[in-house]
Amino acid sequence: MPLSATTPRSGRIRGANSASLRLCGAFAVALAAGCAVGPDFEPPAAPNEAGYTPEKLAAKTNGTPGNLPGGAVQHFGEGQDIPAQWWSLYRSESLNKLIEAGLRASPTLEAAKAALRQAQENTSAARGAFFPDLTGNVSASRQKAFTPSFGGGSGIKSIYSLSSASVDLSYPLDVFGGIRRQVEATEAAEDYQRFQLVAAYLTLTSNIVTTAVEEASLRAQIKAQSEIIDIETNQVQVLRNQLSLGGVAGGAVLAQEAILGQARATLPPLEKQLAQSRNRLAVLVGKFPSEDIGATFDLAQLALPTELPVSLPAKLVEQRPDIQAASAKMHQASAQVGVATANELPQISLTGSIGNTASPAGNLFSPGVGIWSIGGNLAQKLFDGGTLYFQRRAAVAAYDQAAAQYRATALSAFEDVANALRALQADADALAANLAADQAAQKSLALSQEQYRLGAINYATLLNAEQTAQQARISLVQSQAARFSDTAALFQALGGGWWNAASGTFDPTKPDQ
Repeated sequence: MPLSATTPRSGRIRGANSASLRLCGAFAVALAAGCAVGPDFEPPAAPNEAGYTPEKLAAKTNGTPGNLPGGAVQHFGEGQDIPAQWWSLYRSESLNKLIEAGLRASPTLEAAKAALRQAQENTSAARGAFFPDLTGNVSASRQKAFTPSFGGGSGIKSIYSLSSASVDLSYPLDVFGGIRRQVEATEAAEDYQRFQLVAAYLTLTSNIVTTAVEEASLRAQIKAQSEIIDIETNQVQVLRNQLSLGGVAGGAVLAQEAILGQARATLPPLEKQLAQSRNRLAVLVGKFPSEDIGATFDLAQLALPTELPVSLPAKLVEQRPDIQAASAKMHQASAQVGVATANELPQISLTGSIGNTASPAGNLFSPGVGIWSIGGNLAQKLFDGGTLYFQRRAAVAAYDQAAAQYRATALSAFEDVANALRALQADADALAANLAADQAAQKSLALSQEQYRLGAINYATLLNAEQTAQQARISLVQSQAARFSDTAALFQALGGGWWNAASGTFDPTKPDQ
């Protein structure tokens, strides 16, 4: 997978070699042609990987019988595009409205927009270096001069006023492209902030979806645990009745009461997590935790997306905002190498001035008081203790660092997709297994309770059946929620469809929305 990029010394990054430096060192040729020292940045090539896993994954997941929430079969559409508002596939109007509220009011998104606007203004400011610097000057002074006399007499002292008005022009000739490379670096910094905004958009929408799913999961777990507590409470009452009739020992009642206490003890942590999820949703949409966000979420109200587009590996580097941001960082570092290279070469500038000077001020615009000047300047560092040389070496090292970070980001992105695909396959299998286990455990519990009532089994057998049923029910709810949340993780890993958002209600690449 060709995700690596060579350093500015060789390979696709061209131009910073001794031949180009010798060419640019020839002043006459440079002045005529205006060469630009390298490197000339080219983004890393897209990977040629055929898939995300060593073996080809199945085209669909398994499903579960019945209408169990989260039990549908999911199909993977290789090469299909991702809708901009992918969360709408959950078919929850409450979720759609919550995300719309987050896009309008999230402070994190506002901060990313402001950072992009700042980068855009910095780019506009940097482009001003392409134009001459024109400055108007007006000055007035009162002066005393002494003119020595020849032939033995005293000198002449004179006091007079001097006024001047001029327009001064300076223009650095970008012979070696240093200014162009600096503007290029600023434009790359703007691209980086643009993709940071896209990343903030993707993170916000994904976090809202996964937090809503977490809330739905916790509500289902609380409901299941409450049902278990009801069963345990009834069982305690049965044992107490049997104890009063001498049918069981007091130890059995105490053991059942302990089981009931343990079941009740699981509710407060779940309720705490539910409250924290609600607080998290409020903050994500720009509200205080004390404010009501209105919507509540339940697994039964969410539809599991059944058609899952899976982008081709070659497209992933274009879709993931973190990869594009890392590429922009490489571009910026590459341009800074060009700036450092140009700084080692002669600096050439033109200057000019035109105006009037007169004494007194009333004669400032009289005939014959005009002045002008025009000139050129060429400066070359002869000795600086190696400062410019080592600055260029530092710039090359910064590029090497950016290239390595790009590769790490790209590899991590492919890992995210592979993990999400694996998780969805495993989630479907786990849900089917947990559903079968729950159904068997509930039947076993009902049978054990009846057998114990008739005296066919001892209390230890009943207690084991109760504990198995409790764990099976909680595992079933958790496996249901995993399918919803890991589906959101896949959309996030693939980039979230932001490139299609321009036709929707929100374009994450525009900071003025």
